[in-house]
Amino acid sequence: MKYASKAMLLATVAALAATPLSAETLRWASAGDALTLDPHSQNEGQTHTIRHQMYEPLIIRDVTGAFEPALATDWAPSADNPNIWVFNLRQDVKFHNGNDFTAEDVVFSYERAKTETSDMKELLNSIVEIRAVDDYTVEMVTDGPNPILPANLTDLFIMDKDWSEENNTVKVQDFEGGEITYATTNVNGTGAYKLVSREPDVRTMMQRNEEYWGREQFPMGFSELIHTPIQNAATRVAALLSGEIDFMQDVPVQDLERIAGADGTTVKQAPENRVIFFGMNQGADDIEADNIEGANPLADVRVRRAMSMAINRDAIQQVVMRGQSQPAGMISPPFVNGWTAEMDAESKTDIEAAKALMAEAGYADGFSIRLDCPNDRYNNDEAICQAAVGMLGQIGIEVNLDAIPKAQHFPKITDGKTDFYMLGWGVPTYDSEYIFNFLVHGRETGIGTWNGTGFDNDEIDAKIISLASNTDLEARNADIADIWRVVQEEQLYIPIHHQVINWAMKDGLTIEVDPENQPMMKYFGGN
Repeated sequence: MKYASKAMLLATVAALAATPLSAETLRWASAGDALTLDPHSQNEGQTHTIRHQMYEPLIIRDVTGAFEPALATDWAPSADNPNIWVFNLRQDVKFHNGNDFTAEDVVFSYERAKTETSDMKELLNSIVEIRAVDDYTVEMVTDGPNPILPANLTDLFIMDKDWSEENNTVKVQDFEGGEITYATTNVNGTGAYKLVSREPDVRTMMQRNEEYWGREQFPMGFSELIHTPIQNAATRVAALLSGEIDFMQDVPVQDLERIAGADGTTVKQAPENRVIFFGMNQGADDIEADNIEGANPLADVRVRRAMSMAINRDAIQQVVMRGQSQPAGMISPPFVNGWTAEMDAESKTDIEAAKALMAEAGYADGFSIRLDCPNDRYNNDEAICQAAVGMLGQIGIEVNLDAIPKAQHFPKITDGKTDFYMLGWGVPTYDSEYIFNFLVHGRETGIGTWNGTGFDNDEIDAKIISLASNTDLEARNADIADIWRVVQEEQLYIPIHHQVINWAMKDGLTIEVDPENQPMMKYFGGN
């Protein structure tokens, strides 16, 4: 296992100490940093959170999950053609460099987001053409009526076409290939805050955009934001309690009572639109991470079911998470269309039945395998993996844990370099199609990019694709249920739990918890 280096911790302390104090400065910490500032490179929660302060999509969601206009003021299917969505854009909006925001920027951004190195392309698969009708009207042509298209757009940020061309960032950064571009550490958005400086994994500084179109609409109580990633939980808590930071995501569950009881601090809590699970490579004939030569034990559904049966989700909830989770039986949060209480209760712990399945599959003596896990992304992620190591040991599976920062962990999944791994998934569209597009559809160009299981079923793939244009709600939901049944019966993943969000802050900060765990600082009022 790898841990934050002493040098990194010293850099964090130095960054905090070097931060000038101001009544209008919001000092904010989380366990991890944005992977990149390129708006279309990585579809990852904390990365979106940082970018949401500076870039904007056409549509956002409020804390209730309802749509709210951002760079589009209204949107609707065309009265003349159900395959066309019409978006009317906000006028008199400026990018941070003073350039005008127009339909040309939307067309450019969406075409960019559809390209091969974009991690957002699955969200736009149904769009066959994007066109500017005039400076403030955009039409999106889909390959059939797509009633839920707006739900796919809440994290698709708009770039300045001219700025991108001037700075050679027309192409999306190849994150998995290790590419660094101008857009990786520079921003020119329309958002409420402007980038001042960026030191990856150390500090990101932003200042209030006084020319922001929503300056009178939103509180925007702070003139400066300073985000500091602090991987070490104890250091993060100490920074809050000592007054070095004002707001903290990723509150360690073991410290909730202490923080809530401290003078001058408040904890706010809500269910998160995110589920945590393990993925298993069932598609390979042989895998690298185990000790079985010439075979893949994960290819046998009996082994996958046994592994799920070995996981004691109630123990993880009570011991590891201190009650701050809800055991899961499917890889969908309860917020999502397609989730059912019945499926979410299907994962049961049964060690004896799991041992019997292992023996039936020919692995009575077990096997060894490596579990790849992040240590700076999800609530107690490494501790959950450590608990799973012991639980799987009860059925003869010796697990070697490799816990590393998310920046190194996630490319293992998208590049197919892990056979057994932890992943968490939020669903900003609130619909199962989003989960299927990324996690169930066979991996190919433009779809299935986070499906590290090797599962590939042509019939299921066709059903997934059809969801985008199926306007018969009853039939569509029936197809969703059919796909979920296959996911459950094939045990594609091992669901662990639904996360609970805890935000800690100094008294006087006014913001409600967002189920996406994406605080948008323009909503913050000061003391």
